[in-house]
Amino acid sequence: MLKLATAFAMASTLNETCIDDIGIGIVLEFNIYQESCPDAEAIIFSSVQTAISEDPRMAASLLRLHFHDCFGCDASVLLDDTENFEGEKTAPPNLNSLRGFDVIDAIKSDLESVCPETVSCADILAVVARDSVVLSGGPSWEVQMGRRDSLTASKAAATSNIPAPNSTVEALLASFQNVGLTLNDMVALSGAHTIGKARCSSFTSRFQSPSNAIGPDINLDFVQSLQQLCSESNSAATLAHLDLVTPSTFDNQYYVNLLSGEGLLQSDQVLVSENDQTRQIVEAYVEDPFLFFEDFKNSMLRMGSLGPLTGNNGEVRKSCRIAN
Repeated sequence: MLKLATAFAMASTLNETCIDDIGIGIVLEFNIYQESCPDAEAIIFSSVQTAISEDPRMAASLLRLHFHDCFGCDASVLLDDTENFEGEKTAPPNLNSLRGFDVIDAIKSDLESVCPETVSCADILAVVARDSVVLSGGPSWEVQMGRRDSLTASKAAATSNIPAPNSTVEALLASFQNVGLTLNDMVALSGAHTIGKARCSSFTSRFQSPSNAIGPDINLDFVQSLQQLCSESNSAATLAHLDLVTPSTFDNQYYVNLLSGEGLLQSDQVLVSENDQTRQIVEAYVEDPFLFFEDFKNSMLRMGSLGPLTGNNGEVRKSCRIAN
């Protein structure tokens, strides 16, 4: 999710709004906390830096929180279950998968002590995602803010909206297009898998189905190594690097791996095996890592603008886990 100089570089002034150059028409702003909480981004960055230094995997986990919150970026993914409703944390794409909630809690606590009821949890997730990329060696971008936090959550929506790790290109594209994102956004945002890990349960389809293990773009040695890893541990919770070559560095190696048949998830590998357009984009990112960074950044801005609550909608939570 990242890039260099973009059309957004000129949109860095206070109160400049996000308009249709990124395809969404939702009013978010740059530097919204410049007066109300001027140290907000510095506080967030310091906390993310500490968390990643203690656990390098946390960079991918925090980035993933923003992904799973979006397709409607409103911090609904952070809400705990209550007696009155069931939140999104137990939805199949999130259960025993999302982590980093304690990091968000600590950031929110620090911000509340300095700027009470000012910085939303949804904005924290967006900034944390950017900082995680930067601290992993990726590019930076200016985060649009002004999101407010939802009062509730939807387990059903989280279940249906987040693409499965064994998705086909057709299914992936449908999920992205349903919220206004493009095929190019889909391929660029998939590059987030250049960092982090996945459980065996997420990629066993790579070696359980003959149709997924045989083909011109399949690296049989790689697939067999995955099968051995998961069978030896005898645990669906065993973790494997999404990028075996540079697992903690945000770079274009993920796309290089796809061309070598070493995409960990089926939904990764299909980008080169099922669709000529997605394969051409992958090849372009292998050839030009700066193009990947630029496209990733722009796609992150687009994704972060999907259906946020603004104005008088929602609230700024005092705790990210519960509505006020």
